[in-house]
Amino acid sequence: MKKQKSYVVLIIAALLLIASSVFAFAAYRNSYQESVQIGKQLTEVKNTIKEIEAGNATGDLEALKASSSQLSTEKLAAERPYSYGLVGVFFSLFLLVKGILNAVVGKAPAKKADINRLAQAGLLAALSYIGFAYLKIDVPLGNTAFHFGNVFCVLAALLLGGYWGGLAGALGMTIGDLTTQYVTSAPKTFLLKFCIGAIVGFVAHKLFKLDQEHDAKRVSIATVVASICGMGFNIVADPLVGYFYKSYLLGVPQDLAKALAKIATLTTSVNAVLAVILASVFYLALRPALKKAGLFVSVNAPAEEKTAKAAPAGK
Repeated sequence: MKKQKSYVVLIIAALLLIASSVFAFAAYRNSYQESVQIGKQLTEVKNTIKEIEAGNATGDLEALKASSSQLSTEKLAAERPYSYGLVGVFFSLFLLVKGILNAVVGKAPAKKADINRLAQAGLLAALSYIGFAYLKIDVPLGNTAFHFGNVFCVLAALLLGGYWGGLAGALGMTIGDLTTQYVTSAPKTFLLKFCIGAIVGFVAHKLFKLDQEHDAKRVSIATVVASICGMGFNIVADPLVGYFYKSYLLGVPQDLAKALAKIATLTTSVNAVLAVILASVFYLALRPALKKAGLFVSVNAPAEEKTAKAAPAGK
């Protein structure tokens, strides 16, 4: 089918990039700098609390704890605008790439929406959010956590392919950041989780053709290898990208950014092992069930054939 060149996405992406960049710059100069000052006050209060609890100082401990809680809330509120702006910048860059491809290579004519795929993408985005926002253990030192969000990010790519799976995982976990104390990590999360999904999807569906019929051994190997590739990328990229992100976009001192990157390497590695094991187990359990129910998405088939191939035989 002949592809048609389109400039709509490119124009929208360019306008969104300009608007989000201006917003992010303004937020950095105003509310984010305010959050930095609040952070310094919060650190002083927390140090005073530690001194009192250790018996090295005196003071109203309850009042200081109340002040610490209030400052934490104010700091989080002041960080949000800049984080929203950066998410807008990263998302617009994602759209910009898609727009350039549509303008240069062209895109296939619009087809009927695959409701099954859209529904699964929405469900997996929600599960990615829940896996990060609720199924986690916070690590206060380094502002990181052990969590299950990556499990569903990888699972989404295995089930839906790199584009839809990566987008589902990225959106779910980005919303998880934006609604918790990890708000400043949201832009980085969007970029890295989409990349995880893209890598897992590419290895699973472009190299191994996982959505086609294979023997159980090949399916198992493809599932595990694809998951390892995606999470292996994350083990390297998360601390590395996090270092540059914190140093150059959040203004964190380089020595502190290096220390935070080392802590992130530990938590990211544990999360990666969990993701590979659980996502592989979930996929291998869901694959035959989805096929039987006629809900299995054939990633490499043309859009109009996906539902037909997935549908079970009936009357």
